[in-house]
Amino acid sequence: QVQLRESGGGLVQPGGSLRLSCAASGSSIDAMGWYRQVTGKQRELIAHITRSGSINYAESVKGRFTISGENALNTVYLQMNSLKPEDTAVYYCEACSDYVCGYWGQGTQVTVSS
Repeated sequence: QVQLRESGGGLVQPGGSLRLSCAASGSSIDAMGWYRQVTGKQRELIAHITRSGSINYAESVKGRFTISGENALNTVYLQMNSLKPEDTAVYYCEACSDYVCGYWGQGTQVTVSS
């Protein structure tokens, strides 16, 4: 059983930066994704990393956000730069382990506002 714990959200001004962390425990991680969700909208995949090093980003964050991992993806980070008000959302990490996906963290709120 995989447990995920996100941290690092908060309030930041437009143009600012935040780094989110997702700490995994319970089993080895094959891949991790960062999602975000605005109330009333679908959860959106914005960044994804695999243990083999494959990385992908949504167009909306490409060039501004960076996903990285350490300790065989037991901790995955999302560095968010040049934040915009439209980046305001609850951010979630989701993990795959032993070919099973759908392990979710509790979410962390990111608010970009002046």
